[in-house]
Amino acid sequence: MKREQVRERHAEGLIFATHVIQNPASPGEWIVFFKKSAGRSFFLVDEQDEVESFSQLDDLIETIRGLGIKFAEIHI
Repeated sequence: MKREQVRERHAEGLIFATHVIQNPASPGEWIVFFKKSAGRSFFLVDEQDEVESFSQLDDLIETIRGLGIKFAEIHI
């Protein structure tokens, strides 16, 4: 799910669980995972539909705050 889609969904009142997990392809990096009901889930992706990966948790947290997300579960 692209950043703008996340912002739109939050503006519509559609809230989903946000999880931060280590990137399986690059264990030193972190990715954002959105979990919806009925088993559907999405990753935060860039404009090229590539999963966004962050090397610093501080940068990731700043990004998700900018999307309107106030709570995220971090899995280590």
